[in-house]
Amino acid sequence: MTWDQMQALMWPATQETFQMVGVAAAFTALLGLPLGVLLVLTDQGGLLANRAVNKAIGFVVNIARSVPFIILMIALISFTRWLVGTSIGWQAATVPLTIGAIPFFARLVETSVREVDRGLIEAVQAMGGSSWTIVRKTLLPEALPGLAASVTTTVITLIGYSAMAGTVGGGGLGTLAVNYGYQRFETAFMWVIVAELVIIVTAVQLLGDLAVRRLADRGRTGGRTRLLRPRPAATTDENLVAS
Repeated sequence: MTWDQMQALMWPATQETFQMVGVAAAFTALLGLPLGVLLVLTDQGGLLANRAVNKAIGFVVNIARSVPFIILMIALISFTRWLVGTSIGWQAATVPLTIGAIPFFARLVETSVREVDRGLIEAVQAMGGSSWTIVRKTLLPEALPGLAASVTTTVITLIGYSAMAGTVGGGGLGTLAVNYGYQRFETAFMWVIVAELVIIVTAVQLLGDLAVRRLADRGRTGGRTRLLRPRPAATTDENLVAS
């Protein structure tokens, strides 16, 4: 296979990979973030401590995480066909990608939120802050660097899952690797696809690391909960005027 032939096949497959990963990542963040926060809030000593609810959510999350992705895709074929009207293509692959990534991301969110300084939460509580205020003004802003790292890890995992989805007609670079690299023994083409995936994952990791550093720097220079920030000391001129 010539390079021109490879290019003609790889560009549409790359677009499909970006589409399925992008859509799955968006829905994963939308659903996994509140799920992870809820795991923290309902845990023992949490703002909404409820042992039964916490155990139920944790059980569902653990069960979902324990199912291998390739089995999950096959088990969800009927549901996927009902939801999007087809069981093949990148649109169909988005369904098991999202369902498989939500519990994974929720646990990462739980870990990041738990790292927030307990003293900040207690201070906001002492000021009369409600649970929603604490989540919105303290937990999420303080956990932003960890959440950014969690998103990065999840997106990279989704890229790997998307390649695996190619084994059952999920589209993207995975399908291309199976159809040409494996079934037609185009070994060179297979390695080109592998190299592209490595480049994509490396780029995502670099961007994620940059976002984490920026958010961490912002936290050190004023990202603390606004209500708890100390007032700046008066300048010399202001002291003279006051006197």
